Amino acid sequence: MQKTILFTIALVLFGCQQQPVDQSNKENEQIIIPVTLTLEEAERLVNLPLGCIDTEYPNKLNQVISSDADLQSPQELHPAFYGCFDWHSAVHGHWSLVRLLKSFPELEERSVIIEGLKKHISKENISGEMSYFELETSQGFERMYGWAWLLKLSEELHTWDVPEAKDLNENLRPLSELIANRIVEFLPKLNYPIRVGTHTNTAFALTMVHDYAIAVNNEELLNVVNERARYYYESDVNCPLSWEPSGYDFLSPCLEEADLMRRVLSKSEFKSWFDAFLPQLTDTEFKLEPGIVSDRKDGHLVHLDGLNYSRAWCLYGIAETLPEYSHLVDIGNEHIEHSLPSLTDGNYEGGHWLASFALMSLTH
Repeated sequence: MQKTILFTIALVLFGCQQQPVDQSNKENEQIIIPVTLTLEEAERLVNLPLGCIDTEYPNKLNQVISSDADLQSPQELHPAFYGCFDWHSAVHGHWSLVRLLKSFPELEERSVIIEGLKKHISKENISGEMSYFELETSQGFERMYGWAWLLKLSEELHTWDVPEAKDLNENLRPLSELIANRIVEFLPKLNYPIRVGTHTNTAFALTMVHDYAIAVNNEELLNVVNERARYYYESDVNCPLSWEPSGYDFLSPCLEEADLMRRVLSKSEFKSWFDAFLPQLTDTEFKLEPGIVSDRKDGHLVHLDGLNYSRAWCLYGIAETLPEYSHLVDIGNEHIEHSLPSLTDGNYEGGHWLASFALMSLTH
């Protein structure tokens, strides 16, 4: 895919328009609107997940092998989610297709997307995925990043009001419930949160699990997430944001934690907690530079594009919960503007997964 079909600056300008505040005593003040996705850009973005969910190779299996019998192809091991380089990217590639169709039902690729989802998320294929997860050597497979994305896909299907989604959700349900139960069992054993900026970050996973639990009314799962979030993070203060990012980060440990706690705490509790957690963000002149990618053909270095999208959705969420932090929206926009033009640069190292992160920030 050539740069001639990159996300355009028009999207940035559209999403970053300023509108006057409708208050007589603030006539000269303006608010910044978060960047949002247009139909035109959605038509371009959809090619990324469509182009990888059936792409079996290259592939990183992340597999524990106990015998020669385990040496099978990605599609044999994972009949539903074998594309997009690795299992979790395949899962959130499917999520991207659902989110795009929910946001833009008029997409030209609608029928192709529906058929692709039906092909992959069939009862037979999910049964095959279940068989893999039930292996003794696979109890920790994709814990908890891939687990969280699977529940995010399940949530998206559960809240999609079209006949096809009901069938897909029912097909996926056994695996969703297996993973939900596995999380309930695992979290009390995790004595300390994982605070890195990559896959194993605990706060990021708990955020998506939290939203799933609310969507499907799983009170047991929600209670476990809320209890563990408070246990891990409620006493945290002065998060070292200046230490971020690390070289391969696609998540901000500080901002992901805040994005979780704004869900778990009441608004007044979160206000007090956040003021102590990241006090420097109260300054309306606060600056946070986007992550810089030096080589987008390097699968680890390109993580920093993902960091820019994930920072943006966290900043948008904080400002939504606490309007007095509305200046953070502008910082989020700057992060998206920095990485958006390179999203469809033709490099599979980022293209197999970055669409999902862009969508998470653009369809907030």
